[in-house]
Amino acid sequence: MIKAMKLKGSRLSEATIKKLLDFFISGTTARTAAKLSNINRNTAIHFYQKLRKIIAHYLEKEAYVFDCEVELDESYFGGHRKGKRGRGAGGKVPVFGLLKRGGKVYTQIIGDASTATLMPIIRQKIKPDSIVYTDYWRGYNALDVSEFKHYRINHSKLFAHEKNHINGIENFWNQAKRHMRKFNGIPKENFNLFLKECEFKFNYGDAKNQLKILRKWIRMSNKIGVI
Repeated sequence: MIKAMKLKGSRLSEATIKKLLDFFISGTTARTAAKLSNINRNTAIHFYQKLRKIIAHYLEKEAYVFDCEVELDESYFGGHRKGKRGRGAGGKVPVFGLLKRGGKVYTQIIGDASTATLMPIIRQKIKPDSIVYTDYWRGYNALDVSEFKHYRINHSKLFAHEKNHINGIENFWNQAKRHMRKFNGIPKENFNLFLKECEFKFNYGDAKNQLKILRKWIRMSNKIGVI
């Protein structure tokens, strides 16, 4: 059995911390975890927030660079609204994502999906000569004359043609949105923390491995004072 641990600044018992870590990894909301652990709701919310800050910190420190085959896509997060959806929809949070096939995903909140916004991220996160897959959004036009091998899938006609698709990154978007719907609205100032939680869950496999990594990051954060 892995020994529980204290989170710096927390007055919770180790037994309660162990429960909350298990609830967090399983995707249980803080409010439900509070009821099941018999603690104050705000205490659980604060604990979860600390965990998300630790996750966001260490994911950014990884400086993971993609190679081989990489899928690129943007998505738009927000509540259900009438009117325009997708690119240009009002009140949505635009996010850019990169997924290495058989590997990790990286996400970043963006101001818009223009070439000027996307290309610096792509060049920072993907090695030259890698194969990149996108849809036909004009923001990816510069990839046709870049240092990457670019393949596009026309979603108005089909969603996949042999290896030419972006099904992996779209699957991640679906998972992330399904997870975030549990919270009935996320304040924009905290959205990146929830996004990085989804990235963490995707990148680190099953619950056992996620718990192992998160415990390691907690120990490290306690030493250097991340939160």
